[in-house]
Amino acid sequence: MLIYMIRHGQTDWNAEGRLQGQQDIPLNEIGRAQATRNGSTLLSSAGSAIADFDFVASPLSRTRETMERICQAMGLEPGAYRTDERLVELSFGDWEGQTLEEVGRVAPERLLARVEQKWSFIPPGTAAESYEILSWRVGAWLQSISRPTVCVTHGGIVRSMFRLVGAVSEDEAATMDVPQDKILKADTEAGTLEWF
Repeated sequence: MLIYMIRHGQTDWNAEGRLQGQQDIPLNEIGRAQATRNGSTLLSSAGSAIADFDFVASPLSRTRETMERICQAMGLEPGAYRTDERLVELSFGDWEGQTLEEVGRVAPERLLARVEQKWSFIPPGTAAESYEILSWRVGAWLQSISRPTVCVTHGGIVRSMFRLVGAVSEDEAATMDVPQDKILKADTEAGTLEWF
C-alpha cells in the first residue's frame, strides 16, 4: 500500500527542543509555511490522483492544521480528512514540556538509561510509552489501511514506520532525524521508504 507520510510543521516547542509528546502545541509561522510547501510538493509529485487517497491525521491540533494547509495547497477541501487516535505522538509522561538538558539536571541516570536503550525506554509517568509500545499502535493502524493514504502525524510515528516497514534497527529508528519539511513515501508491500 502506498502511504505519503508527513510530520506536522514546526512548533515553538520543537524550536526550543522541548519534549512535546501528547501536549497539544500549535504550529508556529515556520510550521505553517512548511505545511503549505509540503502540500504543493505532494501535488506536484503525486498529481491529481492524490484526491482519491484516504486522508488521515493525528487528532492533535498541530497535525490537523498541517493537514488542512496541505489540502488547501493542493486545491482540496481542507476539512476532508479523518483523525485516528493511534497516530498520536509517543507519550513522554512526566517529561513532556521539558528539554533533555532540563531532564538531565533532575534525573541524569534516567536520561543515561534513555540514551543506552532509547527504543525500549519508558519515561516516568503513568501514561508514558516507549517507542516499542508506540510501534504496536502504529502496527495496528497499518493493518487497518485499505487504500492509498496521505497521513499527517508525528516524529515517533515516522520512526516506527522505519522499524515496521523498512526493518531498520531499533537504535537507528529511535535516533533518526525526522524532518518537518519533507514527505516520506512508503510502500508497505515493497518495504521501501524514501524522503522527497
